[in-house]
Amino acid sequence: MPANHLAGAEPPGPDTALIVVDVQVGFLPGGSLPVPRGDEVVPVINALARRYANVVLTQDWHAPGHLSFASAHPGRAPFETVDLPYGPQVLWPDHCVMGTRDAEFAPGLDIPHAQAILRKGYRREVDSYSGFLEADRITRTGLDGYLASRGIRAVHVCGLATDFCVAWTALDARRYGLAAAVIEDACRGIDLDGSIARAWTEMAAAGVRRISAAQIG
Repeated sequence: MPANHLAGAEPPGPDTALIVVDVQVGFLPGGSLPVPRGDEVVPVINALARRYANVVLTQDWHAPGHLSFASAHPGRAPFETVDLPYGPQVLWPDHCVMGTRDAEFAPGLDIPHAQAILRKGYRREVDSYSGFLEADRITRTGLDGYLASRGIRAVHVCGLATDFCVAWTALDARRYGLAAAVIEDACRGIDLDGSIARAWTEMAAAGVRRISAAQIG
């Protein structure tokens, strides 16, 4: 890893929030959309979270029959891409349907001092990877306003998956003027046709720092 990706990390202060992205049953081994080795992030994030006064959790919370599900498109298979009104959409297996065990937070995730849980993807007609903006790139979740009202100026992002919801969240943090870093060893990725490498390239270009858990605090 290039050294400049790791430079400049500082202990989290009162103006820095940890955003824990989608650490849910559906993305763990045995879930409906498992991220390889996704369960490994749970103890790392538990330890990390204790170092932050400000923690936000995001939670995939899909409506039944969501348009991002392959099952909503007869003749299509998971991981194909289709064009929807808001742009290209990867079709996923049904996952994290609201109110199901698949949508619950991972067993063992222990962050009792988290102040906010942001649910996303509940509008059937549009997917939502980012914690800030839905996939139409217009509809805001309100996270930017929440963080601004708390005096947050920087975010550290971790969770599942590196190349989708983590990356989109970090990129949109930069879009809203926040300093942003992704804690690499507190994330795991899907890697769909090289998507992890593309995500890191896009994040670096946007000024998202690439740091490790050992550098925090």
